Amino acid sequence: MTPTIYAKFIKFLKEEIALPTDSIAVAQRTVEQHHGPIPMILWQYGLVTLEELDRIYDWLETGCAATNFCD
Repeated sequence: MTPTIYAKFIKFLKEEIALPTDSIAVAQRTVEQHHGPIPMILWQYGLVTLEELDRIYDWLETGCAATNFCD
């Protein structure tokens, strides 16, 4: 994921999912240590619901497909 899309993704998590910055930071640290996908880390840690996880993946799919920035 390019830095531009990543920044938009973080903005989406904050504004649309209403995820606190601290929760995002926990997930980012975990991703750095274990190299897992951030949406799954958020769900595994109980930071998002299954419905929110679905919205996140929908956003990633449509955002990436529309911009071709996720390569």
